Amino acid sequence: MDKLHKTFEEWRAMLDPQQYQVCRLKATERPFTGKYNDTKTPGIYKCICCGLPLFDSQTKFDSGCGWPSFYAPIDGAAVVEVRDTSHGMIRTEVVCAKCDAHLGHVFPDGPPPTGLRYCINSVCLDLEPA
Repeated sequence: MDKLHKTFEEWRAMLDPQQYQVCRLKATERPFTGKYNDTKTPGIYKCICCGLPLFDSQTKFDSGCGWPSFYAPIDGAAVVEVRDTSHGMIRTEVVCAKCDAHLGHVFPDGPPPTGLRYCINSVCLDLEPA
């Protein structure tokens, strides 16, 4: 996959302030505030920064954590997992494989068949309804 490279200035001009803070500076939206937290609309969730398909609504589930949760990416190559030791914790960050946008984190407490919970910020996603 070809990487998409832009300067921070180019990202800032393209994204709204919250998208920029979360996707480029690794902030987190407040729980239960994201537009896709309770969404049940069938479709494909794409990266807000580059349009790469990331998650299928068929893998979305209600984890109760306050962010949209998925048990698997649409394709294993769509996201990259990175060790995150910020905030005094050891977690696994999830970034877009094409543009390196911070998406959220993945945890080993999800449902079958993967047992994973991809906890993703709504602001990083764009839902393309089926």
